Amino acid sequence: MAAGPGRGAAPRGGGPIAVDTECDVAIVGGGAAGLWTALRAAEHGAAVCVISRTPLSQSASFWAQGGLAAALEAGDSPAQHAADTIAAGRGLCRASAVRTLVEEAPAAVRELRERGVIFDLDAAGGPALGLEGGHTRRRIVHAGGSQTGHEITAKLAAMVDAEARIAVRERTSAMALWSDGERCHGLVTDDGPLAAAATVIAAGGAAALWRRTSNPRGAIGAGSVLAAAAGADLADLEFCQFHPTALALPGSRFDGMLITEAMRGEGATLLDASGRRFTDELAPRDAVTAAILDRIEADEGAGVRLDLRELDPARFPSVFESLREAGLDPRAEPVPVAPAAHYTMGGIAVDLDGRSSLPGLYAVGECSCTGLHGANRLASNSLSECFVFGGRAARAASAERPTSDRPPAPGWRFEPPSQATRDAVWRLAGPRRRAEELRELRADPYPLAAAIATCALERAESRGGHLRADRPATDPELDGIHIVLGPDGETRREEWH
Repeated sequence: MAAGPGRGAAPRGGGPIAVDTECDVAIVGGGAAGLWTALRAAEHGAAVCVISRTPLSQSASFWAQGGLAAALEAGDSPAQHAADTIAAGRGLCRASAVRTLVEEAPAAVRELRERGVIFDLDAAGGPALGLEGGHTRRRIVHAGGSQTGHEITAKLAAMVDAEARIAVRERTSAMALWSDGERCHGLVTDDGPLAAAATVIAAGGAAALWRRTSNPRGAIGAGSVLAAAAGADLADLEFCQFHPTALALPGSRFDGMLITEAMRGEGATLLDASGRRFTDELAPRDAVTAAILDRIEADEGAGVRLDLRELDPARFPSVFESLREAGLDPRAEPVPVAPAAHYTMGGIAVDLDGRSSLPGLYAVGECSCTGLHGANRLASNSLSECFVFGGRAARAASAERPTSDRPPAPGWRFEPPSQATRDAVWRLAGPRRRAEELRELRADPYPLAAAIATCALERAESRGGHLRADRPATDPELDGIHIVLGPDGETRREEWH
């Protein structure tokens, strides 16, 4: 994809300055949230530069198996979608964020179709709607069965490439935000500084901080680390969603491979060591994960398996092919599964237009925290979130104006976590945590690992994706309470409406 001087229009705030050094909107991240925000900001008239550490075809969004959740069925409604989201969120969803998502998601799906995204269709020519855990209606739109991320990201990349006001710099990493603690003025990359009136972090989540994960290795929460170092608030870091059905093949490159929830929606069942079904596979993810952990403990470490034998492989061709590559025959026998870190509900605290507590800095997608997901994300709300809130952030960011007086670029630079940190986060802040283990993790050198431990200690209860073995009950006093971590390292409790 082309990038470089002349690739984008000159920023509104000055003369013809190459977008390599200055732009209206700088976006960190080349997944669905970043690309959609870039496209919409350019259509609002902004000169945009997208920074992507990897080629766009290697983003986490590209590999997403889930779909987009939207109330499209005749018997469905935004109100029912909202009720399901709130129920899954375990008393912590921000009502205004939920309302925004469910009301705007149907239009987002229709717009993507109009722009050329090819979703799976039913016999009548409308979107074929799938059922996933926690949903009371069929409302998940997919592309290619379990290849939704591939279809959407490829189409978005083509749209971005065709937009003259967007420059894309692949294989370029953000090393710091250009901030004096009072305002963000752009960022510093490994290829030099980039000034911007607005900077949007769309760098994905942090689930690869846990050793066992369904995510690409680069999902280490870099956006949250950059934002906190620049002076922005983070929130809800204690909540990580552990996907219940990730392939369990220790030592194999396939270990942790996601087996999409849509397969359970079409009839796949979970079996214990004796071959008995032991849980409701379509309960919200936190409940299914807890049931698996309980079953493994009760069976003294014996694993559980997912039975796919009644499913049509043509419905999920990529999953069946990957399982065969892993040496398994899902048509003949159930496959071993176990929970793996999959999605982080917390991140950079933002409002409904993506604004962080640091002026000039925005965040969208998994690295952001609007409070939409509460303590446990409802399946497939995340891709819908990218388009609903990405579009809102694009409009707000494109209205920012550059400042005339910028501070010197910061000297601090981002350092990725070590393998020892990933091991420690899984061991000390895994699917079930204890205070003494979290206190040990607070000493980890990677800032986000220590921050996760701090917030998990502050929330002395079990709720959604945060299970405290030493505090197994849910505390009603913490209903609606978000743990916010300031740049000074101090926590505070806030209610978001």
